[in-house]
Amino acid sequence: MKYKDYYKLLELETSKVSIEEVKSAYRAVAKKYHPDLNIGDILAEERIKDINEAYRILSTPSTKRKYDRIWNSHNNVKNSKKFTGQNIFNIFLGNIPKKQATDNRYRKISIKGENIETEIKVSLEDAFYGAEKKISLKTIEGKTKTFSVKIPEGIRDGEKIRLIGQGKKGINGGKNGDLFIKIDIEKNKVFKLYGSDLCTDLKLSPWEAALGARVNIRTIDGETKVYIPQGIQSGEKVKIPNKGYKDGKGSRGDLIAEVKIMVPKSLELDEKEMFEKLREMSRFDPRHD
Repeated sequence: MKYKDYYKLLELETSKVSIEEVKSAYRAVAKKYHPDLNIGDILAEERIKDINEAYRILSTPSTKRKYDRIWNSHNNVKNSKKFTGQNIFNIFLGNIPKKQATDNRYRKISIKGENIETEIKVSLEDAFYGAEKKISLKTIEGKTKTFSVKIPEGIRDGEKIRLIGQGKKGINGGKNGDLFIKIDIEKNKVFKLYGSDLCTDLKLSPWEAALGARVNIRTIDGETKVYIPQGIQSGEKVKIPNKGYKDGKGSRGDLIAEVKIMVPKSLELDEKEMFEKLREMSRFDPRHD
């Protein structure tokens, strides 16, 4: 065997790398060339042996320093002395039998499985109160696996729930990856969610807006009364404190109600007469107010 460039095997361009960088590079190439992911590829099987050998030498500071002297000499001096694979083993590890050098303890490095991410839609009410949902995913083998997901009350739109160990399987005894479920809160016909505040419409009759009133308004968890000052205009907003969405700190945001003055589409005879009388006697002109 000829001299092996361990840094090249780990796809590193220089020897000036930290042990952490060596480990990171190893994880990437080990995953890339692992026999389980390259079934039937003899070259990949041989390459992973060399990669594991490189990792054993470069992941330990003392043996890395020794190898760096060889690597620098080989790369900086022309016609440098050639080192055989067995010579390098002798320098670092002593006279190790071939069987021991290829022992499974060295070849089979545990690799954590990949994480999986998916998304689940939940109603605004389920997000507010909390709920339990079922989610089904297809495995690599084509089978369907169903998970029970607990949605905590007050969860935020875009927040992720983590199911530990429910991702892809690890390699050589490595831990399984995790499953991350992103929450997508569906649009609601009555309320719009902005942070911890909820926004809704407050529909008023012309006389309620003109005279003022106390009216009921729907909240996400029931109803509440709100005072309407006389002369309120369409587009103005009324804030109802502590009737919004949960803020994650034990409190709630506000309910913001936007006023919309509604005019009846059809009138009874007496209603029509009253509006005509009002038109005759009123000096109010909205175009010149």
